[in-house]
Amino acid sequence: MLQLHTLNVSIGGSRILRDVSLDVPPNEVVCLMGRNGVGKTTTLKTIVGLRKASSGSVLLADQDLTPLGADARARRGIGYVPQGRDIFPTLTVLENLKIGALANGHKLNGQLDRVFELFPVLKEMLVRKGGVLSGGQQQQLAIARALLTEPKLLILDEPTEGIQPSIIDQIGDTIRKLKGTMSILLVEQYLDFAKELADRFYIMDRGAIVANGLIGELSDDVVRQHLTV
Repeated sequence: MLQLHTLNVSIGGSRILRDVSLDVPPNEVVCLMGRNGVGKTTTLKTIVGLRKASSGSVLLADQDLTPLGADARARRGIGYVPQGRDIFPTLTVLENLKIGALANGHKLNGQLDRVFELFPVLKEMLVRKGGVLSGGQQQQLAIARALLTEPKLLILDEPTEGIQPSIIDQIGDTIRKLKGTMSILLVEQYLDFAKELADRFYIMDRGAIVANGLIGELSDDVVRQHLTV
């Protein structure tokens, strides 16, 4: 579904990504891992078009997205939940959800029912402002909003960060339900969460991919070498 070919990105004269290549197969969960500051979020921003690659390519379902801006990439089928969630704090939950659908020219119709099945708490909070929700509720809202764009690929950047354990479990359950219906690229530091959900992993260090494979091949040696702080 997603193919990155030798992506290179420089910011302010510093090379941040170095020949990054990875694949996200259809209907699988792929986890991108690594210590803080190794280039994971920059990789995601380059995929969605918020960072420009100096070389390399981004393909979604064999379509070359490299020359397209972020809005066009979203319309091609990329849903993105950034680190920090970035919901609209002064808009209500319902208004935040409507933006997810309208941004891609969709009508809500029965789509909200699907979102409420995944995140029942949102149905009870439709008139609340996004800014008064807890961190976990905001994360659920951000994922729901991304799903209303009807993505082929859902990108989640640190969805468990700062979230209470009960909500982490709900987000994990949601990813399991979505698995098999879309491709998911997950950046995650919480190792047990990643191991439970992912089919494959890639590990970054200093802006490059240094290890990858099926999640069952993620050995303790690899974890100690590239992930342990």
